[in-house]
Amino acid sequence: MFDHVVFSVSHYEEAKAFFLKVLAPLGVEVVSEGPLGIELCRPDSPSSLCIRRTEQKTHHLHLAFTAHSRQQVHDFYVAALQAGGQDNGAPGWRPQYSGKYYAAFVIGPDGHNIEAAYHEPGE
Repeated sequence: MFDHVVFSVSHYEEAKAFFLKVLAPLGVEVVSEGPLGIELCRPDSPSSLCIRRTEQKTHHLHLAFTAHSRQQVHDFYVAALQAGGQDNGAPGWRPQYSGKYYAAFVIGPDGHNIEAAYHEPGE
């Protein structure tokens, strides 16, 4: 649905290192980096995530990334905690959303709620 999503961080280098480590298990890579910041995406996807530098305090966002398996959700969660993220919901089923929704949540740099979500295929 989206071509790209752009958000700003006040601790750019910390956020960059965090997102590179956390999104690697989901197949996300650097597309480009320049004076404004960094652009990340999956090689097979036209959608991208752009992280920009700012001096201002940022508003908290909820960013949910698609995982292709429950294992990717788990790997994302472990990588996020190792990268300094704070637990905001360990990997598990989320029946309040759907009986087939498996996700993990962490709080990353600048207080953003970062999620990896896997939608179990239908019966």
